[in-house]
Amino acid sequence: MLSRINGYALSGLDGYAVAVEVDIHSGLPRMDIVGLPDTAIKESKERVRAAIKNSGYDFSAHVVTVNLAPAHTRKEGSVFDLAIALGVLCATEQAGVDAHNRPLDTLKDYVFLGELSLSGEVRKINGVMPILIAARERGQKKIVIPRANANEARYIRGIDVYTVGTLREAVALINGEKFEPVEKSDIVLTSEAFAAEDLKYVKGQYSAKRALEIAAAGGHNILMIGAPGGGKTMLAKCLPGILPDMTENEALETTKIHSAAGILDPSVGIVTARPFRSPHHTTSKIALTGGGSNSHPGEISYAHNGVLFLDELPEYPRSVLEILRQPLEDGVITVSRSARTVEYPANFMLVASMNPCPCGFYGSSAHECTCTPSQIQKYMSRISGPLLDRIDLHVEVDEVHYEELSSSTEAESSASVRERVNAARAVQTERYKGSGVYANSKMTAEMVKRFCALDAAGEKILSSAFDKLGMSARAYTRILKVARTIADLDGKECVGANHVAEAVMYRALDKTVR
Repeated sequence: MLSRINGYALSGLDGYAVAVEVDIHSGLPRMDIVGLPDTAIKESKERVRAAIKNSGYDFSAHVVTVNLAPAHTRKEGSVFDLAIALGVLCATEQAGVDAHNRPLDTLKDYVFLGELSLSGEVRKINGVMPILIAARERGQKKIVIPRANANEARYIRGIDVYTVGTLREAVALINGEKFEPVEKSDIVLTSEAFAAEDLKYVKGQYSAKRALEIAAAGGHNILMIGAPGGGKTMLAKCLPGILPDMTENEALETTKIHSAAGILDPSVGIVTARPFRSPHHTTSKIALTGGGSNSHPGEISYAHNGVLFLDELPEYPRSVLEILRQPLEDGVITVSRSARTVEYPANFMLVASMNPCPCGFYGSSAHECTCTPSQIQKYMSRISGPLLDRIDLHVEVDEVHYEELSSSTEAESSASVRERVNAARAVQTERYKGSGVYANSKMTAEMVKRFCALDAAGEKILSSAFDKLGMSARAYTRILKVARTIADLDGKECVGANHVAEAVMYRALDKTVR
């Protein structure tokens, strides 16, 4: 007998329907799976066989052929275990049939997802949220998932999601037993900041803290350069505490990536705080961009709608750093392999830190630099001009004096700064409403021309800086975007000369680093 069960698979973050066809015919007992399955799917033969037997059903003593259609696309993971097991049971008329052994019409209305244990338990899988969204967009009305993934389904409306904990429960569902769909919930965006540090404990560093506030308000990339021990890493760890609240769309976008990667907390089911990723400088290109033999997102996608922090920037291989150029411009990363091409979102804030020289004390007032000019130049040249151009703010982090460190006076807290950042981001959200742009850093050329018009004084300042610093057209545009953010923090509708002057100040390292 032939049976057909609906399944779903992921290609990148896009879901597509897979028909799990099971045919049973006479011959020496064996089970074959065709349709370009990977190793995990091929191994499902033993999981399915054991799960069926240990759930109290009979496994066919004939030839079992499983086809995953469409056959031309490669299938990955253990997500098809449940569908294959149900297909075998339906083909042997142990499930999905009425009292007269006629197939039930209701079976075609469901999609089944889940990994099976040898005991018949339905285990958690990765990628449930992007699959649910894709299935809903393609008109699917009912989907069955593991109970451990239930929290991800609470936030996707327009589709009925049922959960099962065992193979026997899945059989009961398709046999007509009443199951209640997962109850839907509204996305509650937390106003709590999850930060390792608070700005009130950062002594001194007033210009650096101001730059962080501007970066957070406009979503700008920032590079901090200074001697060791000046507080660069601590400042970066404070950043999550001043980032603006996520929107519902941003929360769903980020959750899709974390779900597909298997790093989503199943007890919560959604990401409501902006990610903060800090990969080590030994990170490989594939770990950063994503891809690999089994395609998966990389660190830059895990940081989508959040922060990617690269500590000691020159220590990263140049080939790894150059990969950042395209996603910093486009907000996506395209991973092309011989088998397929996938695209992952990568709209992140780049926060980087570095020393001014190999010994770290070039320009220090307290320590003597032991590096030669050629060593300093070689060290600085590890960061290419095109990459530097894509970093909006370059900030010198000075050494902190004893009087500041020993002071008992607390600086302004992260919570206070975050209020101003949220206010500035609300202005931007309203300004770009309906355009898909949420922050000044993502303005298009038309938006820059419209919202960053300068008066004569501002034009004069920018013209002088452009010539003296030898800026590129990209640097010119980024100065305008930063000036727009400074004006938003200042509560001004128009960009003034003072806003341009401050924005130019944050490009003063252009020639130094190059």
